[in-house]
Amino acid sequence: MSGARRSGVEGTLRGLFADAGVRGWLHVADVRRPAARVVLDPGEAVPVGSLYKVPLMVAFCRLVDEGVLDPALRLTLDPADRVPGPTGLSLLRDAVTMSLRDLVALMMSISDNTAADAVLRAVGAGAVEDVCRLFRMPATDIRGGAARTFERLVTETGAGTLAAAMARVADNDATVPEGVYDPLSKASSTPEDMARLLRAVWTGRAASPESCGFMRDVMGKQPWNHRLASGFPYDDVRVSGKTGTFGAMRHEAGVVELADGSAYTAVVFTQAARADARLPRADAVIGAAARVAVEELRGNEGT
Repeated sequence: MSGARRSGVEGTLRGLFADAGVRGWLHVADVRRPAARVVLDPGEAVPVGSLYKVPLMVAFCRLVDEGVLDPALRLTLDPADRVPGPTGLSLLRDAVTMSLRDLVALMMSISDNTAADAVLRAVGAGAVEDVCRLFRMPATDIRGGAARTFERLVTETGAGTLAAAMARVADNDATVPEGVYDPLSKASSTPEDMARLLRAVWTGRAASPESCGFMRDVMGKQPWNHRLASGFPYDDVRVSGKTGTFGAMRHEAGVVELADGSAYTAVVFTQAARADARLPRADAVIGAAARVAVEELRGNEGT
């Protein structure tokens, strides 16, 4: 891409983000030709919320491939094991028993925090760190996942409960305490790191063919369509992804597969100027920005 074209698309993307009231980070690339890419501050680490579940999923699959973990192993999660969250097991009040593999499916499809915490305990942080080293993700650190992020948030805000801490961060009239959005204290990554890992999953390098197929399948079952998928509202386009949310930060990392067989990793991070829990434009700009980048790459094919 020429310097003039690069400058033009970057200006368009920055304008989209500004109009939506967010700062944006972006990495969109052709899965098969990763050098063909559109980027915007792709190497800057930020807190990623539930996106830590992507390298955790890869670590799980690699341990299954090695025979270290049995995916059918059944775990019983008691009420005391619940991690706060708006979906899945986090909402339930009684003991639940299910397989590790099904916990991964819940973790990825509906971003179940309780399922993710159980998977992390089974996999171990060391295995996730190994994945980050293997796939050259130097800026990615899961730092204990959602459970530890919530503990740190309560401490940083000085609130007595997670609910009070979240209310403090969501208050537009309050100053966010120093450190809340520090990537060194939360699960964090960069668009570039996440794109590299997704490309490994979609090209079959992240694990065995069977495991990579499983990962692509569960990411394709995410029901949310208000972020990345909103930019590609067509029946013949498949959008697989994982959302991540933390305070004013809204992200999605995924892969867009078009009807002609082409595929693009699409990773968009945002941080809104306002802390409201519902900001539809901040969600939708993720899909809009990804679409601009994909269209730019398609327009450059063969040039």
